[in-house]
Amino acid sequence: MAKTKKLVQLSPADIKEELLKKYPPKVARKRAKQIMINEALENETPTEIVANVRTIPGIITMRGCTYAGCKGVILGPTRDIVNITHGPIGCGFYSWLTRRNQTEPGPDGENYMPYCFSTDMQDQDIIFGGEKKLEAAIQEAYDLFHPKGIAVFATCPVGLIGDDIHAVARKMKAKFGDCNVFAFSCEGYKGVSQSAGHHIANNQVFTHLVGENDTPKEGKYKINLLGEYNIGGDGFEIDRLLTLCGITNIATFSGNSTYDQFASAQHADLNTVMCHRSINYVADMLEAKYGIPWIKVNFIGAEATAKSLRKIAQYFGDKALMDRVEEVIAEEMPKVKAVAADVRTRTTGKTAMLFVGGSRAHHYSELFAEMGMKTISAGYEFGHRDDYEGRQVIPDIKVDADSRNIEELEVTADEKLYRPRKSADEFKALEEAGYKFKHYDGMNADMDKGTLVIDDLNQYEADKLVEIMKPDIFCAGIKEKFSIQKLGIPMKQLHSYDSGGPYAGFKGAINFYKEIDRLVGSKVWSYMKAPWQTNPELAATFVWE
Repeated sequence: MAKTKKLVQLSPADIKEELLKKYPPKVARKRAKQIMINEALENETPTEIVANVRTIPGIITMRGCTYAGCKGVILGPTRDIVNITHGPIGCGFYSWLTRRNQTEPGPDGENYMPYCFSTDMQDQDIIFGGEKKLEAAIQEAYDLFHPKGIAVFATCPVGLIGDDIHAVARKMKAKFGDCNVFAFSCEGYKGVSQSAGHHIANNQVFTHLVGENDTPKEGKYKINLLGEYNIGGDGFEIDRLLTLCGITNIATFSGNSTYDQFASAQHADLNTVMCHRSINYVADMLEAKYGIPWIKVNFIGAEATAKSLRKIAQYFGDKALMDRVEEVIAEEMPKVKAVAADVRTRTTGKTAMLFVGGSRAHHYSELFAEMGMKTISAGYEFGHRDDYEGRQVIPDIKVDADSRNIEELEVTADEKLYRPRKSADEFKALEEAGYKFKHYDGMNADMDKGTLVIDDLNQYEADKLVEIMKPDIFCAGIKEKFSIQKLGIPMKQLHSYDSGGPYAGFKGAINFYKEIDRLVGSKVWSYMKAPWQTNPELAATFVWE
């Protein structure tokens, strides 16, 4: 039998001090500002967390690059746009099918997601330039597939040698006539994390795609779902619920998405935002140009799903829709509650750590709470202060040099297409009833007092946290997965779900309950030891010790 683990009695301040102990003084001072002991907003002046800053050199970060955020996250789930990586083949391979974005080919059968398109730049291309090679690649893609759109993504070498990918894109678009060719200057070094890539992708999608299709879309209650990437089929489950309620989803940005969805997004009457960090830029621009208001929603967790459906129905203010939403919730919830009641007999009181993406660490804490589990530490890889502290801090965020690398679009109301979706009196009535537009409280507000909120967690800190706090499960990405398992702790990969999912909506909640129950209930992890734990061969000290 495995030994029962002892509860650690260290205070949050002690744990923070322990995490910082091994760093040189200068590094420790910087990291201290990114490790926050949550105050649950009980003070008038809550502690600020430093976020969206460069990772300290030498620290093994869990972050991705700007290119990964642009191509891999935002454009990757779109099935009928050919995505060409202009750069070495490794960059294209890195972003190819790594997130398990699912899609339905649709009636035309167009689906280019299984393909890995790259210009495969070699030494001679770096020396003499790769524009001709890119032009040939675009031509070849067009000849083979005749797609509606071709997107080009710059990697680090392209930015360094100065290839003008936008000029090549404009030339080929004019040549084809029936294919929209556009490019993204998303060199990996351009931002401090993949967050910069999200922003760059949002700008170009809005500039080159949104508004192209002026044919009105059918549907009484029309929305866009922003920041949902259909990992493991999440988007399918959300669409199922929306359809049951009679709500029309015009466009998903960008899970199970198509060229036409992006081009038709201006026809929606409400934007609903899932992942705040990756997509709030598009939500703001759609509101400024077309008059479509946006609200924050969350379809991760049964209670959160029910709340979000009610929030959408309340916006439209139609009793028939409100009644239908209540019927759907009443039909779905009993199955969820039955499984939750069974699982809670084994999971209540267990603990979790979540270090995932830009909103997932917040969203998934709701699912754990429904299982009676407590999130004892959480953080984002590429979050900004507003993702932690809420959008009210945006005016106080200082724009640094790295953020200025990203173009800020000047968006004004479209003279023909701008249309307020409700009157001023209707908006006022909703707000007086407690309805909040363009609002996000951030993760900290839902974290317990005294929990540790850590931005840009690194490998050393992850191992140390597990050693000190001994969570029952650790949720993060693929980089952390195997090292955490070697420490004897079950690890759930929430960037791409390993082989699981969906976890969104009511059916997804049931899937999650069952999977986490199996993980935290298994004894195999307590017997697992890495080779160096049972038979250490090397010993070392830090140079500053």
